[in-house]
Amino acid sequence: MSRVINPESAGRERTRLIKSIVLALRELMRQTEPDELSKDLTAFVVLALQDIHNSIDSSVTAWEKRGYWVKADRFRMEWDWTSRASNQLKEALLTENWPDVAVHSAYVMQKFFNIQVPVRHRLGTPWIGAFKKLIDHSNN
Repeated sequence: MSRVINPESAGRERTRLIKSIVLALRELMRQTEPDELSKDLTAFVVLALQDIHNSIDSSVTAWEKRGYWVKADRFRMEWDWTSRASNQLKEALLTENWPDVAVHSAYVMQKFFNIQVPVRHRLGTPWIGAFKKLIDHSNN
């Protein structure tokens, strides 16, 4: 029997999420006044950062199996900020503290400053309905 290869690895998913976050933050920075779209955009960034944080352990499992403990720990430390940023952005969003949302969004954007997303991307608008999903996720 042959190996089953999963084309949707944690690394690919993380790359897709990062590019989607960059697009959402660009769109959020174009907003002049906070509205429902602003809530969706911010909620999407919160959820995507949580997904990135959750994908870290599956990424380092293979390294740990081979004994690359230092490499695994460095990778964890490199991405540790995603959990804190997600929680801070979520708190600012739920309290509708838009100046804090701007500060935390700028921090996330600074982390992804070197990510380039082509003008003709296939990512779509994954942030539509993200605020409702965040609220539902928070209530459970």
